[in-house]
Amino acid sequence: MVQTSCSNDLSDNMAKAIAGIREAAAKGAQIVCLQELFGSLYFCDVEDHDNFKLAEAIPGPSTETFSSLAKELGVVIVASLFEKRAEGLYHNTTAVIDADGKYLGKYRKMHIPDDPGYYEKFYFTPGDMGYKVFKTKVGTIGVLICWDQWYPEAARITSLMGAEILFYPTAIGWHKEATKETNDEQYQAWQTIQRSHAVANGVPVVSVNRVGTEGNQQFWGGSFATNAFGRVLYQADHVAEEVHVQELDMENSDRYRTHWPFLRDRRIDSYSPILKRFIDED
Repeated sequence: MVQTSCSNDLSDNMAKAIAGIREAAAKGAQIVCLQELFGSLYFCDVEDHDNFKLAEAIPGPSTETFSSLAKELGVVIVASLFEKRAEGLYHNTTAVIDADGKYLGKYRKMHIPDDPGYYEKFYFTPGDMGYKVFKTKVGTIGVLICWDQWYPEAARITSLMGAEILFYPTAIGWHKEATKETNDEQYQAWQTIQRSHAVANGVPVVSVNRVGTEGNQQFWGGSFATNAFGRVLYQADHVAEEVHVQELDMENSDRYRTHWPFLRDRRIDSYSPILKRFIDED
């Protein structure tokens, strides 16, 4: 987990990400996940057409850089980028690079928020590739992005596709004027919903957030990893930059899934109402 602050110096952000990946690899990491949109400040706090200039093709310059780095270090890299798909068509996208440097593909964020300080619908077209898993040299991973983390459906589908770990690159924070009680409540809700995905699906969850103050937001860090039953194995600081490597026991999923057989007992014949926006009585 590479948890950093960002600045308006794009080259500095990239250098910091590369340094973080190198540090994680030196500590024994096999998979390194960067935070959401690590390459710049979180520009979605305003609606500004100039910010579209930050986007790039995927694959493109950043994936080429990470492919070389992944091959050199022998690590899988999960990198969140601002994708320019075509003129006037942009996505919030995460690329996955295998440990031999091969570009495995990308996942486009499915759930796009539009709230004060998070005007993502101005910039991003919702993902149209569906949910994705990536068969890396060290395991099959699922990647979802930030706002996706609040939706159990996204975690469930990605897990049912064979994901052995769920990764969530994230950019979320507190409003600087909020109370300590509100801040704590929001962070606990954020962590709890993701821990529940681990419990329900029997897979570890790794969530990587940024730190630092940008505009009216204090990004709350708190990156964390759980085991396959939702127990928090590590939680990062709310303020400090951190590069942390967490060992995950990949043998536990089967044990948890057999002792708590949620997947066995799913009543898939009864779930069609979930396809409705709301179940009105009439």
